[in-house]
Amino acid sequence: MTLPVGILLDLAGTFVFGISGAMLAVRRGLDVFGIAALAVAAALAGGMIRDMLLGAEPVAAFAQPLYLWAALAAAGLVFFAHRALERLANPVMLLDALGLGLFAVAGCRKALQFGLDPLPAILLGVLTAVGGGAVRDLLVTEVPRVLREEVYALAALVGAAIVVIGDRLSLPEIWVLPVGVLSAFLLRVLSVRRGWQAPKAPGSGSPD
Repeated sequence: MTLPVGILLDLAGTFVFGISGAMLAVRRGLDVFGIAALAVAAALAGGMIRDMLLGAEPVAAFAQPLYLWAALAAAGLVFFAHRALERLANPVMLLDALGLGLFAVAGCRKALQFGLDPLPAILLGVLTAVGGGAVRDLLVTEVPRVLREEVYALAALVGAAIVVIGDRLSLPEIWVLPVGVLSAFLLRVLSVRRGWQAPKAPGSGSPD
């Protein structure tokens, strides 16, 4: 059975974000249930928020069992292989960046399919991308990455905007979707490696 492109993007994002959530749980010393809970929260929260706002009932995470299985598979992988994954350079950040790109593109694409205009579609793509990570971080009492100084939501916005531009120009999805994912991923990773920050209001943060 061949799965639609939208579901494939969602499943890929679900698995990757699930790994990032589970890795964070391992770093915090949580048990197997904590690892599974953080993986599921990171993997499914963004897509569930998107579907509820779109009025898609039931939400994809409940309608398609593969989403939950993908999140649990990510948790299982991390439970048994977290030492190997830790050998990657900053694995949580890299996986988070990849999930960010996948969900930004998938969320924006689904919003366009539901008939939303370009700007709301981009915003929904960003919300899909940052929602799971925000819930994951809050569960371990961290300030969500989207609220930190590093470029995060901006990277998701770029990925979603590329989907909208491709849609407006009727470009083939086989090119547009990977470019959107890769652009968001690279912008996120480069922003961390080079210390880039999102613009601030002039004079903000200065002492009174």
